[in-house]
Amino acid sequence: MFNRSIRKWEMVLLFINGVIGAGIFGLPSKVFKEVGVYSIAAFLVCAVAVFIIILCFAEVSSRFDKTGGPYLYARSSFGALPGFITGWLLLITRLITYAALINLLVTYLSFFSAWFAQPYPRILIIISLTLFLAFVNHIGIKNTTRVNNFLTVAKMLPLLLFIIVGFFFIEPANFEIKYTPGFASFSSTVLLLVFAFGGFESVLVNSGEVKDPKKNLPLALLAATSIIIVVYVLIQVVSIGNLPALASSDKPLAEAAGLFMGKTGAIIITVGALFSITGTLNAIMLVGSRLPFAFSEENQFPKVFSFIHAKYKTPTLSLLLFTVITLIVSITNSFIYAATISAITRVMIYGIVCFALIRLRKKDTGETGYFKIPYGNIIAIAGIAVSIWLLSSSKLTELRDVAIAVAAGLIIYFLVKPQIKRNDP
Repeated sequence: MFNRSIRKWEMVLLFINGVIGAGIFGLPSKVFKEVGVYSIAAFLVCAVAVFIIILCFAEVSSRFDKTGGPYLYARSSFGALPGFITGWLLLITRLITYAALINLLVTYLSFFSAWFAQPYPRILIIISLTLFLAFVNHIGIKNTTRVNNFLTVAKMLPLLLFIIVGFFFIEPANFEIKYTPGFASFSSTVLLLVFAFGGFESVLVNSGEVKDPKKNLPLALLAATSIIIVVYVLIQVVSIGNLPALASSDKPLAEAAGLFMGKTGAIIITVGALFSITGTLNAIMLVGSRLPFAFSEENQFPKVFSFIHAKYKTPTLSLLLFTVITLIVSITNSFIYAATISAITRVMIYGIVCFALIRLRKKDTGETGYFKIPYGNIIAIAGIAVSIWLLSSSKLTELRDVAIAVAAGLIIYFLVKPQIKRNDP
């Protein structure tokens, strides 16, 4: 079995690291371009929507102490096939996001030298960093959490500096409302912001390595979310207040920092972005490497992926599989436009977990000791309604791509299932 060595505050940092990634370094300009000053309202609406869903996650996660996260919740609530689809969506999201972010990291490195963007250096960086993160994850969860703690602090310091210093240079005139966006535009913007607020659902996959998960997971989840909401809203306020050309900026935080802190400020934010991306990549590697293991433990993947290293207590073969596939996807693609697709798959997972809360309460057999939220069924219905609203903002082409990904998972599921049955004693 895994070592239960992730403590409550380490879990808070892991949630923050898993959520605050590269998105916040680029999304302020994207959402401002769509809805202008109303982007602050979009952040707040998305925060409320996500917080409703997180309350559902807090209760459901406290009922489980095994590795698997949303995959395990869906399987326990609805059965094998819905569970596999949920886990498959989670795995696909991790692979696509990793590939996108590691290529984005190379782009940020090109700020210092164009050499990094050339084909062979790009491949070398992708391979080297991926193998390094895989090694860190292989030699034990304690080492992984130490790296995570360092990277989380390293990414938060530049963001806090940006907020604190930038507040003194805010121009009130920049908050003039020039137009009122339509409901459809505002809704699609909120959906896009789910990409920035998402990631917590993947961190929950590691429940099997958390000390006292029934107590620590809900507390860490709610504490981390509260911190993230405050940081995101303040970043958007400072970005609007300091960068008049925010709508056309590719690197909004770096450019805004360059205006009120000079070139040094731009460098600090760029370095912060590199730490942020690396931290998120580390969190993705940690989570993604546990998903094949979780599938295998539930007899939905070959049993060989349940192998645990005798010394390090980590899922070696599961980690190796994720690393190899990740390298192939990352090297054969440039920057993948994953934000909206990732947001859609996440919202689907959120809706499933909200349904799971209602289902698990109906199946209750007097279980105690878990985190039970007041008016849980009402909050779960609200979370389902929020998920449907966000999905209704998707484009048909985006839903088509998600459907193709689900179909690929179903093919694998039905190919592996007979083999599992034959190998069962």
